[in-house]
Amino acid sequence: MLDHIGLRTKDYATAKRFYTAALAPLGYQLVMEFGPEDGLDYQGAGFGVGGKPDFWIGVGQANGPVHVAFSAANRQAVDAFHAAALAAGGKDNGLPGPREHYHPNYYGAFVLDLDGNNVEAVCHRPG
Repeated sequence: MLDHIGLRTKDYATAKRFYTAALAPLGYQLVMEFGPEDGLDYQGAGFGVGGKPDFWIGVGQANGPVHVAFSAANRQAVDAFHAAALAAGGKDNGLPGPREHYHPNYYGAFVLDLDGNNVEAVCHRPG
């Protein structure tokens, strides 16, 4: 199951205004926003329904051409995804571990696929 997807933008402010307006009729709202002031190497906005962002836009190195995240049943599955993706020729883009800037139970791992897309597995359950 997909957890969330992200697209890159060259003009963050314009893209944020566009998606805020375009997604509003679908019930989507801006749920989270991050930037360099949060100690991250990218700027991004997460849109969603019911408080969970599942569509992201962003700029910066943390986002590949496309970012897609798959839901994992547990943290061991996140670890196994990362190992399997590297063994299959992927490139590490973030070791398995907590990402508390999203929320306290966020545990994810990132790899770049063979085309440079940023692929993630994420578990939202506590340890």
